[in-house]
Amino acid sequence: MHETDFEEGYERVDQYNNEKVDTISNLYSKIIVELGEDINREGLVKTPERIAKAMQYLTHGYGLDPSEILKSAMFKEDHNQMVIVKDIEIYSMCEHHMLPFIGKAHIAYIPNGYIVGLSKIPRVVDAFSRRLQVQERLTDQIKDCIQDTLNPLGVAVVIEAKHLCMQMRGIQKQNSVTTTSAFTGAFEKDSTRKEFIQLISADLS
Repeated sequence: MHETDFEEGYERVDQYNNEKVDTISNLYSKIIVELGEDINREGLVKTPERIAKAMQYLTHGYGLDPSEILKSAMFKEDHNQMVIVKDIEIYSMCEHHMLPFIGKAHIAYIPNGYIVGLSKIPRVVDAFSRRLQVQERLTDQIKDCIQDTLNPLGVAVVIEAKHLCMQMRGIQKQNSVTTTSAFTGAFEKDSTRKEFIQLISADLS
């Protein structure tokens, strides 16, 4: 099944597994009833199907191979200075409560004979974040994928995110931000790591 939206020349196609939509919809119908709602109420009649499609989209990273994403745009290049892509938006689902966590990733690598198309790094972030996750694992998965695929001189990943499981339930701290980091190779040196932190913190506009 395909659903296509057009907006200012942009085409977005969402693909759904119809069998999974039916299965997940039936399960959510039961959950909604158990919560005390009337599943036949006008506003809820199509809600289970909408949730089923939303969950497939929010977890579509399981069907993506992040390493292959990088390999599809690797180019030989002698450049050996730091390459940074910062402020990459992250939308993921906490695996403990299945509530969203939202934030930004800042990623750098130092090429070692190969560079990668810049758009592929956000795609790798998306491939890992569109799964049931914890922020710590997400940080390491991005780092390991870039390191193992490109074999650069070093990789740095910093993720800052707000977790709705902390903001909406439990401790209910609205402004708390969780920061995680992971480094390999050259970024394990204090001077290189400091340069990276300074550059992602600077407003260069």
